[in-house]
Amino acid sequence: MKGWKGWLPWGVVIVLLCIVPWFLKAYTLFILSFSLVNIILAIGLNITLGYAGQISLCHAAFMGIGAYTTGIMVTHGWSFWLSLPLAGLIACFFGTIIGFPAIKWKDHYLALVTIGFNIVGYLVMQQEKWLTGGPHGISNISRPSIGPLKLASAVSYYYLLLFFVILAILSSVWIIKSKWGRAFMAIRLNELAAKSHGVCSHHYKLLAFAIGAFYAGIGGSLFAPLLKYINPESFTFFASFEYLIMVVIGGMGRIEGPIIGALIITMGPEILRVAEAFYLIIYSLILILIMLFLRKGLVVVVDRLREWIPVLRLTKR
Repeated sequence: MKGWKGWLPWGVVIVLLCIVPWFLKAYTLFILSFSLVNIILAIGLNITLGYAGQISLCHAAFMGIGAYTTGIMVTHGWSFWLSLPLAGLIACFFGTIIGFPAIKWKDHYLALVTIGFNIVGYLVMQQEKWLTGGPHGISNISRPSIGPLKLASAVSYYYLLLFFVILAILSSVWIIKSKWGRAFMAIRLNELAAKSHGVCSHHYKLLAFAIGAFYAGIGGSLFAPLLKYINPESFTFFASFEYLIMVVIGGMGRIEGPIIGALIITMGPEILRVAEAFYLIIYSLILILIMLFLRKGLVVVVDRLREWIPVLRLTKR
């Protein structure tokens, strides 16, 4: 995406996203806002999995750490703007810890370790009532304000989420094009060859988990005021598996992948509700067909559209 022309189609999409909330009903706007939160989480997981090749099935636990950090602080009178970076940093700390097993194990062994961490995180949220509220969770999480401007309405908070999505995309592009991103891709393609060229795989594996967890913590911090209520059921292993599907369905190791995947996985079931009792069956069949015929994800469709629509060729990698 070199030069202003490469960003032009993205700019058109952003303008449309700025306009569309004024024409949506309350529930539809909520689903779109929730999709934006999921995009942030999927971008982080794409760095860990899609670029560094480190499987993580505990992304929901990192999100929960961020959500509970903000929920606890805001309900005790602290500013949301203080809790937001703190949520990301605490999640980043735990991401670094869970990254240590990646130094020794990989593939299904690493997957089991991350699943275990997610289960432990869920149990802590469920059992430590003095801190997390237990099964009842935390309610009355107020939305933030910027000086005199209050972001209490659904539309104003949507714009805040959109701002952070843009920030997440830009920061991920910077990471991928940096020395870190090149090291991540080298480790994913051939760790032994990367080591022979002076890449410290231990260091970059930890960094990949830390970065992915930081994005998840930020996403969780934004998720708490969106619902104004959180409980442990939002951060189970099944939620982590759903984030993994977002990255895989969208296309691992591509900027567009997690964005497309998050939108499809979040909004797809709601769109298919017109089929009533059969919507989950149809949704599952669609996912199966994507995995069978689009092994590289839905970004393949985007590539085909670039060939057919001239203006989209501006964003060609």
